[in-house]
Amino acid sequence: MPEAASGEFWSDIKPIEVNFKPDALPALFLRDPAGYDERYAFPISETVSAIPLWISLDRNMWSNILIARSAGLVNRHYHPHPVFAYTISGKWGYLEHDWTAQKGDFVYEPPGSSHTLVCYEAEEPMRTLFILTGPLIWLDEDGRTIGHYDVHDFVSDARAHYEANGLGASHVESLFR
Repeated sequence: MPEAASGEFWSDIKPIEVNFKPDALPALFLRDPAGYDERYAFPISETVSAIPLWISLDRNMWSNILIARSAGLVNRHYHPHPVFAYTISGKWGYLEHDWTAQKGDFVYEPPGSSHTLVCYEAEEPMRTLFILTGPLIWLDEDGRTIGHYDVHDFVSDARAHYEANGLGASHVESLFR
C-alpha cells in the first residue's frame, strides 16, 4: 500500500487482495531514476549515457533515460520501429528536424525515421526518457548501414558497466520484464 491516506475521499477503500495473476511478473518501481546515482548510467556514446529503466528481451524493447551533462551526440541512426521520448530537462534535437525539445516536450518518432541526436549546452543536463523497440541501425554520413544496436547490446553494455563499477553484472536482470 502507498503511504497512509490523510483524509482523501478514497481512504476507506480496501486494496485488491490478489492484484497479480499467478504468472504475472512483479511491477517495477524505481525511485527518482532521473536524479540518479552516477553508477547506474553507462555510456551510449562518448558524450551521452543511459540509465536503464525497463527491459524486455523477448520484445527487443527497453526504456531508459538518456543523459548529457554538456553538448552531446548520438551518431546517425535509423529506427525501423517507433520511439517515444519525454524531455525531463535540458535541450536536445535532431539535426534533420526543425525543432528543439526542452523540459516537458514529447516526441514520437515513427518507424522509418533516420536522424542524428544532438544535446545542447543548457542550464540543466539533458535528461530524456526514451521508450524504444530495437534495433537502432547505425548509419554513416551518407545514410548507409554500418552496424546495429539492439536490446541485447544494451544489456551487454549495462552488464559490463555494472560489473566494473561494483553494482554487479546481475543488477540489469532486475529490470527484465
